[in-house]
Amino acid sequence: MKREPTCIAMLVLLVTAGIGQAGPEFIPNGAHFPNPGGTSSTYSTSGKIDLTGAFFQSIGTNGRSCGTCHQPSDAMSVSAEHIQQRFDVSQGLDPIFRTVDGSNCNHDIDVSTVEGRSAAYSLLRARGLIRIAIAVPANADYEVVSVENPYACNETDNISQYRRPLPSTNLRFLSAVMFDGRESSPLTGTTKILPANYPDSLESDLRHQSVDATTGHAQGDGTSPTPAEQKEIVDFEMALFTAQSTGQGTGNLDARGATGGPTALINQAFFIGTNSQIPQFENPASGPFNPAIFNLFDAWADLPYHDPRASVARGQALFNSTAINITGVAGLNDDKAAGGLVTGGIPVIDGFCATCHDTPNVGNHSFPTPLDIGTGDPNPANSSSNQGGLDIAYLPRITVRSKLTGELKTTTDLGQALIDGKFDHVGKIKGPILRGLSARAPYFHNGSAQTLLDVVRFYENRFGVAFTAQEEADLVAFLSSL
Repeated sequence: MKREPTCIAMLVLLVTAGIGQAGPEFIPNGAHFPNPGGTSSTYSTSGKIDLTGAFFQSIGTNGRSCGTCHQPSDAMSVSAEHIQQRFDVSQGLDPIFRTVDGSNCNHDIDVSTVEGRSAAYSLLRARGLIRIAIAVPANADYEVVSVENPYACNETDNISQYRRPLPSTNLRFLSAVMFDGRESSPLTGTTKILPANYPDSLESDLRHQSVDATTGHAQGDGTSPTPAEQKEIVDFEMALFTAQSTGQGTGNLDARGATGGPTALINQAFFIGTNSQIPQFENPASGPFNPAIFNLFDAWADLPYHDPRASVARGQALFNSTAINITGVAGLNDDKAAGGLVTGGIPVIDGFCATCHDTPNVGNHSFPTPLDIGTGDPNPANSSSNQGGLDIAYLPRITVRSKLTGELKTTTDLGQALIDGKFDHVGKIKGPILRGLSARAPYFHNGSAQTLLDVVRFYENRFGVAFTAQEEADLVAFLSSL
C-alpha cells in the first residue's frame, strides 16, 4: 500500500522553506530555512532530501511520521515557535498533537475543543516538550518517594519526563542515542556505542529506535517499520548534515575563508572518544585533548571590531578558551561515572566548554558520558530568582530515596536512572550536538532556556564564570552561527 506524507506538518515545513504546497517529492540540498538567527540548511550525501521515503510516511496509526517531530525547517528537530504555528493552522489537530505523549498528561484532560487542546498541549506549544513515560526498573536501587506533577501524571511507578526531540541529523557523530541513552544500552536490547563497534552499533541502535518511535509515538501496530523500512529510515538519517548557513548581519557562514554551514561537516573527522579530556579505559588513545574544538570562523578573526562576523569569531575564541572550574557535576566529579568513565572523585576539574562538548566542530560529547550539570535541578540555587537561573517551575518534582543509604534526591528528570535503576545516575543525561541551534529553540533537554542568551547566563551562574555584556553577545553570535 502506498503511504502518503502527513499533510499539515509537511505543509508547514514546505511553506517555511518557500518550496510550495503542491506536495513535492524532495527538498533540494542547501534549501534555506529561516530562523531567528538567519537560515539553516541540510545536505544529504544522497543528493537531496527525499520526502517520499519511510521517514516522512505515516506508518503508525495516529497520522504521525518521523518527520512530524523532525522537520527540515527546524534543523531536523522542532522549534516551539513552529509547533505553535502548527497548532494555530490546524486548531490543535496536526498529528504532533496526540495525547499519547504530546499532551501534558494522558488522563484527566479534555481535547474535544480548541481551548481544551490548547491547555492539554501547553508544554508542547510553549517549550516544544514531548512527554516520555518510562516505568521504574524492577531492580532499581532507589524508590520513588513522591511525584508532584502539576498536570496530574503523579504515578510513582511510571514516570512522565518532559523532553525536547533530538535532531535526526548529524547522527554520524553520536556516541549514544536518546538523552538518557536508552537506545544504546544492553538493558533495552540495544548496544552501547564503543570505539570497537562503531558505526555498526550506532546504526543498529538507530534501527531499534525507529521501531520504538513508531510503536510508541506513532502508536504503531507492530507491523511497521519492516526491516526494509528500518534500513531506509536509518540510511536517510545517516546521510544528513545540518548547520546554520547564514547569519543575521554576517551573510553566508562559509564566506571569506570560514567553514560554517553544513557541507564541511560531511568530511569532519570523528571517532568515539576523540579529543576527550577525561580518559576512558575503553579508549585510552582518545587524546591529546584540545579545548579549541571549533575553527569554523578563524578566518574572520582579523575583521574590524564592529563587523558582525568579528563578533562570531570572538565568540568562538571565548568558547574555545574560557577556563571553567567544573564542580558538582555528577558524571565528572563523582567517584565513578557511567559508561566506564573514572575520574577518581576529582572535586574540581580545570575544564573548558570542550570538557563536555569535545567533538571537534560538532560540540557533543564524543564518548557516552551522561552528566548532571543542574539543568533539571529544582533547588533554590537554580531557580529563576537567581541571575542566570532556569525557570523550571512548569516541570514535575520527583523525589527518590536510595535503598542503600537512605539519601534523598529531588529532580525534574530521572535521566539515566530510569533506564538502569541506579540511584547514582539520577538526573544524568547526554549533551546534544550543537550544530543548528538557531533553528530549534528552546534549549536544554527540558526546554528551560528560551534563548541562547539564557543558555550562556545559565553557565555563568552555574560555574561562576563572569562575562561582560559584549562577551555574552559574542558568544550568542557564535552559538547562533553553528
